[in-house]
Amino acid sequence: MSKLGIVLIGRNEGKRLTECLKSVLDETKNYEQTAIVYIDSGSTDGSVQTAKSLGVSAISLDSDRPFTAARGRNTGWKWLLKEHPDVTYIQFMDGDCTLMAGWLEKATEMLENNPTIAVVSGRRREKFPDATPYNRLADLEWNTPIGEALACGGDSLIRVKALQQVEGFNDSLICGEEPEMCIRLRGQGWKIWRLDEEMTAHDADMTRFSQWWSRMIRSGWAIAQGMAMYGLTPEKYMMRQGISNWLWGLILPLIALGLAWWTRGLTLFLLIGYPVLGWRIYGYRSTCGDTPAQSRLYAFFCILGKFAQIMGQVKYWLTKWQGQTATLIEYKKSQTG
Repeated sequence: MSKLGIVLIGRNEGKRLTECLKSVLDETKNYEQTAIVYIDSGSTDGSVQTAKSLGVSAISLDSDRPFTAARGRNTGWKWLLKEHPDVTYIQFMDGDCTLMAGWLEKATEMLENNPTIAVVSGRRREKFPDATPYNRLADLEWNTPIGEALACGGDSLIRVKALQQVEGFNDSLICGEEPEMCIRLRGQGWKIWRLDEEMTAHDADMTRFSQWWSRMIRSGWAIAQGMAMYGLTPEKYMMRQGISNWLWGLILPLIALGLAWWTRGLTLFLLIGYPVLGWRIYGYRSTCGDTPAQSRLYAFFCILGKFAQIMGQVKYWLTKWQGQTATLIEYKKSQTG
């Protein structure tokens, strides 16, 4: 059996990290060849000590440069290969997730039997989707199409050979690092695949509107950054999403409201476009298997999110033009205990 490595990253995850570590240890107890490492990004809740108490190697990132998920993952996989050079596949996971039983076996089998596939991911679910509408939105978001994909998420099993070929993740990205790496992987002829299998359970823990709003701002940042890096390539990465945000999140409301006085309210009819767009999104989500209630929820927040995403895009460009260092846009509460 090929040797398996697991890289976990986290920051102040508290009980979530304990559950994550225990799920990984439980799932790998029957694997004779497994190397696990936890990479911590400045936690103040004793996360490093928690990992070590469970027998997991743990590394604290220096604060000499910004913490990013990409930096954590790169530190993890490079440490694994230094200490365990015979590792063949690496499962990456966030510290707020738990590993589902049977996933590693199915994912490794997929890579073993398909040498052109670099990354395999499965179904990430929310642990408490009914707790808040924001958790439900995250659960719907994770439900992506089965089969060959353009990108993966933070929880994925990756072939070491492919990871080394593209030199891993881009440390400078504060979000969207997985799709960016997948662009480079696909450029080298590798394939990305999503299995119809349960992979991880994620705890978004979004209880407030402000958390969801911050998450959408981060999404807008990722869209703007993706456009800046790959928008002019043949793939036109993130161009459609970016233009849509500018249209619905800024241009249309400015025209409709800004010119209402001069047009005696005629431009206000442009706002009819929002319910029309919502109906289109509702119809699409219905074809994805969502219930009518879920489709309505997704459509409403998808439109509302465009206003937050345009703020994220503007924030990205202002930061870039001013030559400032990008910092993490966090939305989760620290969880201790």
